[in-house]
Amino acid sequence: MIPKADRLQHVKEYYFSRKLREVRQLKAAGKPVINIGIGSPDLDPPLSVSRAMKNALEQNHIHGYQSYQGLPELRNAIAAFYLQHYYVKADPDKGILPLMGSKEGIMHISMAFLNAGDKVLIPNPGYPTYASVTNLVQAKPVMYDLVEDNNWFPDLVALAKTDLSKVKLMWVSYPHMPTGSKPTKELFEQLVAFGRKHQILIINDNPYSFILNDTPMSILSVPGSKDVALELNSLSKTFNMAGWRVGMVLGSAQNIQSILEVKSNMDSGMFYGIQQGAIAALNSDENWFKNLNSTYIDRKKVAWQIADILGCTYDKNSAGLFIWAKLPEGKKAEQMADELLYKYDVFLTPGTIFGSNGEGYIRISLCVKESILSEVLQRLLLTNQ
Repeated sequence: MIPKADRLQHVKEYYFSRKLREVRQLKAAGKPVINIGIGSPDLDPPLSVSRAMKNALEQNHIHGYQSYQGLPELRNAIAAFYLQHYYVKADPDKGILPLMGSKEGIMHISMAFLNAGDKVLIPNPGYPTYASVTNLVQAKPVMYDLVEDNNWFPDLVALAKTDLSKVKLMWVSYPHMPTGSKPTKELFEQLVAFGRKHQILIINDNPYSFILNDTPMSILSVPGSKDVALELNSLSKTFNMAGWRVGMVLGSAQNIQSILEVKSNMDSGMFYGIQQGAIAALNSDENWFKNLNSTYIDRKKVAWQIADILGCTYDKNSAGLFIWAKLPEGKKAEQMADELLYKYDVFLTPGTIFGSNGEGYIRISLCVKESILSEVLQRLLLTNQ
């Protein structure tokens, strides 16, 4: 047997990869499991997207390798989208790099800026991939606390008192995943100032800013932010295109060039038809966002009732595709998740997969039909009568 690489010693199989395998096994055994744990949108993209894809497929000479930087039309569409919705002016030629999903951007950024032994500030709770990728490139994750009492914002004063000498990157994600906490202008200003003072590159992972949120914000709206910040974004949630794998990173020309030097050695460009679909999505009008959120508002109301039955508390003003619910005192996240799975045939996400500060919380996904959420509610009501 050939031993696996040392870099995998601190990387485990992704929780959802393992747990969904168990869910499939339960279903195969006849269990009527309902999955309200995953953030994969079940709704369709705008009709204009599929039409653009269809039109592209009927063109000649579109099946070859594409530019590593994406079509100029796509970069221009991203620039126009950022200007219209975030009031951020981005250079489509040097300040924008389309990605095959923002998840690959986490790897590209880490490979572009981290050496073995460098340190990375990672939110707790936060997206598990930040820590996994940091370990894969043999850098060192340094978890920083986010707590409900501080609106799930970092305590930058406390962080500044720690040893930051080897820290090169800091991951943030606002609106925050998994809690749904929305950013403020002051938060982004403080993060940019923190990065500049300590020579740390701040990366805001921003895929949820249009979901149940009327005030989308970008860290790049802060004057001078491009010198010390990058922003990842994605079409996965905003336009229901998770499987299409379309994302982007924006920042200074120098930082984008460094990321391109990695990316151009990792893939051979995004399929032309997908890029045309992405352009159509980015050109969607305001009615798209209103209709999308109207659906999520209806689903959210049922998810609140599920949380109420479980004795949870939650923030009704949170953004994103999830309800982040605090369990009653003394209840453990994974214990509750397993109880729901084995007793009620309902799979949801324990907060602990996002870090130790997720203990005592569960996450309910809004990526299922309202009728399915209502069925979960009925199962809980019938058992608790």
